Amino acid sequence: MGKTILMVEDDEDQVALTVRAFKKHGIMGELEELVIAHNGGEALDYMMGEGAHAGRDTNEMPEFVLLDMNLPGMNGLEILERLRSDERTSLVPSIIFSSSHEHHDIVEGYRRGANSYVTKPDNYEKFSEAMRHLGWYWLDWNENPSDDE
Repeated sequence: MGKTILMVEDDEDQVALTVRAFKKHGIMGELEELVIAHNGGEALDYMMGEGAHAGRDTNEMPEFVLLDMNLPGMNGLEILERLRSDERTSLVPSIIFSSSHEHHDIVEGYRRGANSYVTKPDNYEKFSEAMRHLGWYWLDWNENPSDDE
């Protein structure tokens, strides 16, 4: 299986900006798939191989999860907590990418197991640059515990 990123984001404009930035910086060319989950239920179904993703090989996990904080229903912190509590998903790198830069949110993100917390930049050029750094770091430079030896 090739490289996959799971993006958990309910705002279609944010999804479009991310895809645009990933294409601009050559990251999409490195991926087999960019999976978009619009809420916590979709994200957990994908990770656990349930619902619409029943039968997905859960031995193959995404390189990382890009997780928005403010989502309908289950918020990003609750999703993160669920991922960390399951043996199958506990080690998948999870990056909170949120518009919130509240100290409490940052602390809670790390407390619940985030590998990184990045605040979404306000303008496209800074957003694109953040996506370039995040994408390449987590895809190419990070040693992922789920990678084959």
